[in-house]
Amino acid sequence: MRGILQRVTRASVSVDGEVIGECPGPGALVLVGVTHEDTLEQAKTLARKIAELRIFEDETSIQDRAEEASVLVVSQFTLYGDVRKGRRPSWSKAAPGPVAEPLVDAVVEELRTRGIHVETGRFGAMMSVELVNDGPYTLVIEV
Repeated sequence: MRGILQRVTRASVSVDGEVIGECPGPGALVLVGVTHEDTLEQAKTLARKIAELRIFEDETSIQDRAEEASVLVVSQFTLYGDVRKGRRPSWSKAAPGPVAEPLVDAVVEELRTRGIHVETGRFGAMMSVELVNDGPYTLVIEV
């Protein structure tokens, strides 16, 4: 399981021009990719990392700032795109929807059980994501 965490001052995700999820900031936009062998335990570990990493300048985490910080989680199968051969990405390492969607949902639910406000994109939809990256600050999280 792979997450790209970007610390943001604000972020939103839209489908067909309608905002369906947002992080008004401060907080994080997290793009989540799932591969075939990923498990529920890995989803929980990813959520723990998202919640507990000290990403803010005062060495606090999203969980430390749960009253003001939020997270926008967007599923993104392209995080497992393979571009080593040719000019066309291969998506064979990305898990299919029936495998990936419950694991992305598990990340979201685990964050919510920690008292963190979480909004999401729409799994499988063509989405437009807007963000203001604070820093810029971007981390790749592999679990």
